[in-house]
Amino acid sequence: MDTRDERRLLESGLDVLGLAPADGEIDRLLGHLALIRKWSGAYNLVAPGELEHLVTRHTLDSLGILPHVGPGPLLDVGTGAGFPGMPLAIARPGQDHWLVDSAGKKIRFLANAARELGLDNVHATHGRVERFSPAVEFSTITSRAFSSLTLFAETVRHLAGPATRLLAMKGRLDPAELDALPDWARLDGDPIRLLVPGLGAERHLVIMRLAPPDNDND
Repeated sequence: MDTRDERRLLESGLDVLGLAPADGEIDRLLGHLALIRKWSGAYNLVAPGELEHLVTRHTLDSLGILPHVGPGPLLDVGTGAGFPGMPLAIARPGQDHWLVDSAGKKIRFLANAARELGLDNVHATHGRVERFSPAVEFSTITSRAFSSLTLFAETVRHLAGPATRLLAMKGRLDPAELDALPDWARLDGDPIRLLVPGLGAERHLVIMRLAPPDNDND
């Protein structure tokens, strides 16, 4: 896919999602993808077969949750090549975004990409989120990387205040996974079915709030 086709696909997809990009936003979103293509082999960013599907499977998939992201600092756990954190940071220039991953190569890529794209609201951080403890109260914590909702909740519980919302991006949703949530993790509304333009696969968003560890009655 050449750059003009990719731009048209992205613009069309944003229109279907009802998102109106600000000046320069399209260029930055495409710039992120161009950098992934350039450095994916060296930094092990995405599978080779994904490089022709980055707009639909990654950028638009990430931005599909934008209407559900409130104001305030956002933490993206297990961000990998920067999804959903980097597209969200591009679309929310006035808000800070922490992109955390245990793979040092990927974080080095994201730090360099943020500089090249002029994103001073991106804080690429290397480490395990279990040991991550910044002096920040996150409004939103996102992830596409966790195998289960319970594992996601357990891993970020120490970072979630009473007002923090966890946005878990899922494919096909297993009701048993919802039933398995611990008592201190509650759903904030019903799971949301996401329709990603051009993506013929199920996508869901599960929003949760957590009780802090010192309120644990287990």
